[in-house]
Amino acid sequence: MAKTLELQFLNEQDKTVTISLDAPKEPVDPAAVKAAMDTIIAQNIFVSNGGDYVKKKGARITDRTLSDIVLP
Repeated sequence: MAKTLELQFLNEQDKTVTISLDAPKEPVDPAAVKAAMDTIIAQNIFVSNGGDYVKKKGARITDRTLSDIVLP
């Protein structure tokens, strides 16, 4: 199983933008996630096509099962 932590923000055009982090340390600390997202917004670290990240929308863990297919 592959887990990903997705940090969701709203940009200046009120569109959702997502930062995905592979293999997050578990259990995920909600306070640490909130602090990291606040830092990303405050320091204007990333910019999207719709402008700066201006607001936190949410965070979530996604869990996927991957199966390799062997080809000849």
